[in-house]
Amino acid sequence: MGDGTQHEVEVLTSVSDEDAADLRHLLGLLSTTAVFDRARIESMITHDATEVLVVREQGRIVGMTTVVTFPLPTGIRGIVEDVAVHESMRGKGIARLLLERATLLARERGLRTLDLTSRPSREAALRLYESVGFVRRDTNVLRYAPDAVS
Repeated sequence: MGDGTQHEVEVLTSVSDEDAADLRHLLGLLSTTAVFDRARIESMITHDATEVLVVREQGRIVGMTTVVTFPLPTGIRGIVEDVAVHESMRGKGIARLLLERATLLARERGLRTLDLTSRPSREAALRLYESVGFVRRDTNVLRYAPDAVS
């Protein structure tokens, strides 16, 4: 890049064949075991509680994240999931743009909180998350995986 190209965050509203290929690649960066499912992506982008945010470079999706909002007795909460940037586009501020848009959505929607979970070993990512307003919490994240129960 380096030519001053300005990236913008877009809320994905449809999935072309190229978009599907780009999202499949980004999903592979997030998980070696996750299976790409175009129908699932298409159902996500039409779901009221889910926003898939993307950044494009020359028409191709090079960064993504998902924001999910849900009402609870304690207020409307949100979670950021699946922040991924194409390897060739790292260090160009794309993750920051996606996270800033996610926090803007949180303010616009009156969310009480917007959570994001990251591995402790991902120090650079944690510094980025903190720089856009996320605060580390003294908590344990627990996960139940129904398929893993025998």
